[in-house]
Amino acid sequence: ELRSVGLSDLRERVHATSKLGTELWLSPNGQWLAFREGYEAWVTPFVAAGRPQHVGPGAKGVPRVRASSGGGSFLSWAADSRSLTWVTGPTLAELKLDDAFTWLRAGATQPKAAAQTPALAAGSAPKAKPKGPPVAPVGRRVDLGFRQPASRPAHTLAIVGARVLTMAPGAAHGGLIPDGTVVWRADRIVAVGPRASTAVPKGATVLQGRGKTVIPGLIDVHAHAAQGTHGIIPQRNWSMHALLAFGVTTLHDPSNRTATVFAAHEQQRAGRILAPRIFSTGTILYGATAEITAKIQTKADALRHLRRLKAIGAFSVKSYNQPRREQRQMVLAAARELNMLVVPEGGALFMHNMTQVVDGHTGVEHALPVARCYADVVQLWSKTDVGHTPTLGVAYGGLGGENYWYAHTRVDAHPRLNRYVPPWAVDPKSRRPRTAPKGQWNHIAAARFAMQLVDAGGRVQLGAHGQREGLAAHWELWSFVQGGLTPVQALRAGTADAARYLGMDRDLGVIAPGKLADLAVIDGAPDQDIRSSERVAWTVLGGRVYDALTLTPVAPKGPKPGPFFWQQAGHPSHGPRHNRQHTCGCGVH
Repeated sequence: ELRSVGLSDLRERVHATSKLGTELWLSPNGQWLAFREGYEAWVTPFVAAGRPQHVGPGAKGVPRVRASSGGGSFLSWAADSRSLTWVTGPTLAELKLDDAFTWLRAGATQPKAAAQTPALAAGSAPKAKPKGPPVAPVGRRVDLGFRQPASRPAHTLAIVGARVLTMAPGAAHGGLIPDGTVVWRADRIVAVGPRASTAVPKGATVLQGRGKTVIPGLIDVHAHAAQGTHGIIPQRNWSMHALLAFGVTTLHDPSNRTATVFAAHEQQRAGRILAPRIFSTGTILYGATAEITAKIQTKADALRHLRRLKAIGAFSVKSYNQPRREQRQMVLAAARELNMLVVPEGGALFMHNMTQVVDGHTGVEHALPVARCYADVVQLWSKTDVGHTPTLGVAYGGLGGENYWYAHTRVDAHPRLNRYVPPWAVDPKSRRPRTAPKGQWNHIAAARFAMQLVDAGGRVQLGAHGQREGLAAHWELWSFVQGGLTPVQALRAGTADAARYLGMDRDLGVIAPGKLADLAVIDGAPDQDIRSSERVAWTVLGGRVYDALTLTPVAPKGPKPGPFFWQQAGHPSHGPRHNRQHTCGCGVH
């Protein structure tokens, strides 16, 4: 609704309404309305009447034009109300009202709205009357893009004497090197091998790895997390710090606000914020009726939606509950044309899941919503290249793994988690956990299907769903092992197979020369005891080494990060809590 409040009587008035619009902007002269619906920018005259004016693509009685084609965000009127601007990815576009509504031009003899006679590109001629409101001619486009160097260190480092699980494809036992050395220069690995035969360059900073195991940094392919609000990115995001503290160096969020998550992605790459590598689908391609509905009736519709997301930084999209199979296939066809990934949401519908496999989606997110899968499902799925992200923490069909680990571990007293995650986020679930008798935990059944799929040649990967910042990634590994995967297979699901799923295996997921130096250095042997996976000593992100307990930069050295806002004196959450060790690290207690 577009509302106003009287300056004298303070009476609130509703002037315009839109059923599915997300923005309504009145022009400075009060004569025009710009609105955003279906991810596009629209313009219509504003009617000052005794009752609210309904606006929308199908509104009757007044002319309207679609200003953008391929997405329009950040609508803004010129001061003289004669033009509207919007942004699509890095491109600023402008529409002059004289071009959209030709009867505004000087000398026009009669009203002739563009909604009735759509303007066409120069040299083109109409072959048939187009259906629906036209797309108005855009007068000016300005590329606002710029180049920014990615953040890279300038040092050479080596970890010497550690157990190294390279996760090299086809290597036995995860490519274990019992007494190994890993060397990297800047942000790329240059050497890995046995300590006795792997030279450490002169002048390199050396970290002693005795008693530790080096694995590729964990990749969470289904990691929902708040990145900011309306494109405003916090300088310190506690959920991102928590992920790094648990060795998660790359995340893929298959549902986040488009403008915000890609802004965070660019900030992270430039070194402006401390966070794992951030990738996302942006806002989902939602099939149900809502403000974020992405209507897809033709392949052209699908191409338009995918192009607008790709323009702002997406390499993947999430096809979410598009009701008809042909609509889901249109998204796939468009993605193949644009070289993008498609991860679908099955919505706990088994038949949706099976057609998603048959139609060749990149993967299926979430567990299948059935108590047991039989050989026909395993045989079918394993013959495809479609991955499976079961998100065991929220497995469909019964109690998820998140509830299990709350019931069987002291999450409320976890020192590392409580250093990074505020008490109001941890306490509600951890202090009153749900439980169930042995044998009735649904996530173990879902993990057992994952094992059957892997044994048959299929692929699964780690997706923690953002359930518990950083720690939940390890719950996924442990749950995989509960279902029958070996610790090495579980670790592969969180590293090499996760990288391959996202198409990032050229750079991530394996410890080998040429790969990015993203590593988790663990106190213990997670290939033997998977529960030791959470004991991360150092997290290496892009060649920089951080103390995982505090995120203090180790190499190159840097200051210890200060307390978060809720850990500062004077905040209601500051100070020790009943039956819990104070672990905020503020130095006061």
